[in-house]
Amino acid sequence: MALFTITARANKKNKLKEKKDKMIIDTHTHLDGEEFKEDLNEVITRAKAAGVSKVFIPAIDLNSIESIDKVCNIAPDFAFPMIGLHPEEVKADYVSVLETMKKQLLSTDKYIAVGEIGLDFYWSREFENEQLLAFEEQVKWSIETRLPLMIHCRKAQNEMVKIMRKYEKDLPGGVFHCFTGNEKEAAELLSFDNFVLGIGGVLTFKKSNLPETLKTLPLDRIVLETDAPYMAPVPLRGKRNESSFLVHIVSKLAEVYGVSEEEIAAKTNATVKRIFGFS
Repeated sequence: MALFTITARANKKNKLKEKKDKMIIDTHTHLDGEEFKEDLNEVITRAKAAGVSKVFIPAIDLNSIESIDKVCNIAPDFAFPMIGLHPEEVKADYVSVLETMKKQLLSTDKYIAVGEIGLDFYWSREFENEQLLAFEEQVKWSIETRLPLMIHCRKAQNEMVKIMRKYEKDLPGGVFHCFTGNEKEAAELLSFDNFVLGIGGVLTFKKSNLPETLKTLPLDRIVLETDAPYMAPVPLRGKRNESSFLVHIVSKLAEVYGVSEEEIAAKTNATVKRIFGFS
C-alpha cells in the first residue's frame, strides 16, 4: 500500500477523532419557537456542522408539547424533548394544565427531563402562590419518574431552595438553567447533589461577573446551553441565538478554566451523561 494512502487514512482518522473530541451538547434551546419556523432545517444543519451532537428542548406550556414533537420527529437522535410548565405560563388554570401535562408525561418514555419549570418573580408576583404550588407539584413528578429537573429561577432563589429542601434526599438531580449569579448563590445551588449549572451566552458579555464566579467552581458541575433564540453570545450578541453559537461559549469556558476546548467538551458531555443518563 502506498505511503500516501496510509498517511491520508491516518489524517482522516485523526480528523474524525478531533471532531468527536469537540462534539458538544446544547442542553437548553427553544428550537420549536416561531423564530425558527422559516429555516429550522438550516439551523439544525449549522448546529451539526459546528459540532453540536444533541439539543434538549424544554416545554413551556401545552402548545409547546406538540411543537417540540415536530422538531424531534424532524431530527431524531439529535433533538430530545422535556415537559413542564414554565413559571411565566402559570395562570389561574394551572391545575388543569398540569393534569394534562402529567398524563402526557406518564404515557411515554420519550421525555428526558421535567422542564422548563421553576419560579420567576422578575416581572410580576400576580400568580406567586400558583407558581409555588406548580413548581412543587412538578418537583414531585421528577421524584416519581426519576427524571432530572430543568429549573428556571429569576428573583426567587430563596423561595425555590425552600421548596427543594423539603425533597432534597429524593431528588434525582437536574440543571439550574441560565445561571448568572455570584459565588454564594452558586454554592447554595450546588449543595444539591447531582445538580449542575447551565452556562450560556451571558458568560461572554463584557460586564458579566460570571467568569470570576466560575473560576471558583469545579468544571464538572456545569453544562452548556444557548437558551436560543435568546441571549446570543459575543460576538453575535443582538442576533437570534442558535445552537451553532455554542462554540463561542465553549471557547470562553476554555479561557476561564485554562484548559482546551476539547476538555470543556469532554467534561460537559460527561456531566450530561451523569445527569440525563446519556451523552
